[in-house]
Amino acid sequence: MEKRAYSPWKWQDGRHYQQSVEVKQVESTLYCAGQAAVLPDGSSSTADMKTQLLIAIDNLEKVITGAGYEVRNIVRLDVFTSSHKEFFEVFDTFGEWIARNEIKQAGSFFQVTELYETLKVELEATAVK
Repeated sequence: MEKRAYSPWKWQDGRHYQQSVEVKQVESTLYCAGQAAVLPDGSSSTADMKTQLLIAIDNLEKVITGAGYEVRNIVRLDVFTSSHKEFFEVFDTFGEWIARNEIKQAGSFFQVTELYETLKVELEATAVK
């Protein structure tokens, strides 16, 4: 087995995880840590749900493309939110991103009591190539 971790930032090192881990045998698979509206300096966004969703999507794209994968090759995408009500009010934004990138994925939606600090939504993905 061949394994490679990739993170576009350093701030997560103090939190004891990587943004993604690639495992190769015959095929390769990228398992991404949950991406939320964490800014480049490591601070959590205090913005509204739509803004946080857009930041989380951007962060997920940075992790996937930076690791050498394509966003359209996401095969699993789980969504964690602190408010289904708020998330589904901006669900069109999420759906437009899925359609624009021709993503065909399995996934689940979870409402959780809370996410880290002020975060409202987190996207956890698996991509293949």
